[in-house]
Amino acid sequence: MLLKTFGWSFAITALGLVAAVFYGGWEAFGIVAILAVLEISLSFDNAVVNAGILKKMSAFWQKIFLTVGVLIAVFGMRLVFPVVIVAVTAKMGPIEAVDLALNNKDRYQELVTDAHPAIAAFGGMFLLMIFLDFIFEDRDIQWLRWIERPLAKLGKVDMLAVCIALIVLLITSFTFATHAHQHGGGHVDKAQTVLIAGIAGLITYMIVGGLSGFFEDRLEAEEEREHEEEEEAERTGKKKSAVVLAGQAAFFMFLYLEVLDASFSFDGVIGAFAITNDIVLMALGLGIGAMYVRSLTVYLVRQGTLDDYVYLEHGAHYAIGALAVILMVTIQYEINEVITGLVGVVLIGWSFWSSVRRNRRLAAAEGKAGTDEKAEVSSGV
Repeated sequence: MLLKTFGWSFAITALGLVAAVFYGGWEAFGIVAILAVLEISLSFDNAVVNAGILKKMSAFWQKIFLTVGVLIAVFGMRLVFPVVIVAVTAKMGPIEAVDLALNNKDRYQELVTDAHPAIAAFGGMFLLMIFLDFIFEDRDIQWLRWIERPLAKLGKVDMLAVCIALIVLLITSFTFATHAHQHGGGHVDKAQTVLIAGIAGLITYMIVGGLSGFFEDRLEAEEEREHEEEEEAERTGKKKSAVVLAGQAAFFMFLYLEVLDASFSFDGVIGAFAITNDIVLMALGLGIGAMYVRSLTVYLVRQGTLDDYVYLEHGAHYAIGALAVILMVTIQYEINEVITGLVGVVLIGWSFWSSVRRNRRLAAAEGKAGTDEKAEVSSGV
């Protein structure tokens, strides 16, 4: 099971490290290995959240997520995305941007760094909406009840998550503008960039998440109707339409996963520049890490880990909320990637331990109930 799920990850790791040696020697080998570890540590919460979505999808779409999705994640987000950002922000052609990335690495890094406020605002808002929608939802299983119970009641207010996200965005952009003005940088336009990018992130979340939820709801309704009228559906051929609908629902959930992965990868891409500004090594290292995150996601789904450790999803969403805040803060202040990674690891580790303790309590309670029942039967006999 482990080899089957992680087989491609092991193969890509071997190929990537060999390619690094041929490209830049043993120093490049070390850089790629460090980048891979960085990506895995920063994206573990991504795997947990992805697993919660992926478990609703068929084995076919899980395979698509591992193949086509990885191509998008590795080549799209880790290789093409930084080049596109440079091309857009520096107002140059894609070929010129690629040439810059390969032949003038210092200038390329400088341009990507300049684009960081827009990247952080977009990704921060997208991730913040995921966290807010989760925390405001009334759910049967609650982890930190003293926080989640009152927030679930507040969540009954329509559009509260959107309002809070917009308030956070306004405060962030206003603070950024004030800081730039005080230092005489003349970068007030950066505040507008932050505002526009943040709104774009919010709109992206609402469109992709809305479509995914819409088709998922339609799929559930269709499956329920077909369960009640199975024979009639089989005779009239309506079952075919359900398959099409399932494909639509899965496609939009897949699209949602890709945008989610993109938002998670922002901190990894930016953090990678602290280690190297070589785009080839960056793509190799982050690509290997992304592959492991994908495999881990599928492993969590197939093992039923989220069902066994019920607080893991909560911990991952709290980590998302923390990452969203960190991204927004990094618009103005530099935060070490180690801190970003540790926050996620601590929250997920805490939620895992809470899940283990819960399972032990339930097992003990069931054991006690079974013992009491046997005692009653014995006394009755």
